[in-house]
Amino acid sequence: MTNQESTEGTTGTEGTVLVTGATGTVGRQVVAELLRRGHSVRALTRDPAKADFPAGVEVAQGDLTDPESLVSALEGVTGLHLITFGGPYFAPLETGSQILELARKAGVRRITVLHGGGPSPLEDAVRAGEDLAWTVVMPVEFMSNALEWADGIRGGDAVREPFTGRLSAMVHEGDIGAVAAVALTEDGHGGREYVITGPEVLTLKDKTDAIAAARGREIRLVELTEEQAVEQWRAAGQPDEVIGFLLEAYGNTPLVGRTVVDTVEKVTGRPARTFAEWAAEHAVAFRA
Repeated sequence: MTNQESTEGTTGTEGTVLVTGATGTVGRQVVAELLRRGHSVRALTRDPAKADFPAGVEVAQGDLTDPESLVSALEGVTGLHLITFGGPYFAPLETGSQILELARKAGVRRITVLHGGGPSPLEDAVRAGEDLAWTVVMPVEFMSNALEWADGIRGGDAVREPFTGRLSAMVHEGDIGAVAAVALTEDGHGGREYVITGPEVLTLKDKTDAIAAARGREIRLVELTEEQAVEQWRAAGQPDEVIGFLLEAYGNTPLVGRTVVDTVEKVTGRPARTFAEWAAEHAVAFRA
């Protein structure tokens, strides 16, 4: 029996949970869910003055590219949420081994890693840590990606995208945070990979219809050619590697990205939130 398996069925945590990447889309949701569940939360950020966390969240300064800066932030920590990139250009972190050694010394017992879409040195280092109860959190497309359409909807009541027939089982970012929060504070999730999706497979029209209903005004869906899409993305400042990724992801969405799984309900005990719910929560972003 592995160390991860030996604690199956028990719950509870002592000490504090440290959330890295805490100002990001998912990191903020992990912080919020831990706080909601009554746990002691410490949020790591390079610039605490700009963090803007709710009352009850302890803010610590540190940088994952500089492991020694994490020493004080890890004091009293039993759960650690990690991201796989760091620095100003989102470069893959090469400091995983050092971070894990510091975590062990601090008494960390549970670790979650937000999967970055492919292999990474930090995730590899975490997976190799048999003495730690690690969980890899693997969400598909975020519902919050729809905020990229906000300017076009507010300014012209339109969404302009290629591959309008593409399918997505996109997930509410709050559900990603909820799964991570459970894995960080309850036993029985060590050594697991959790693919996280929403409760339904959606087309682009499904998404624009949901946003239209939430904002109270129709939205036109305009299909772009690949060439038009590339031009639009370049005008928005997207680098070539991101454009290549988008063409592949949207033009040939992998099965995992368009297949519903029930991870959210199994881990948290409640159903995954729908895109209609997300749209209602963010309706103001799409109103002129």
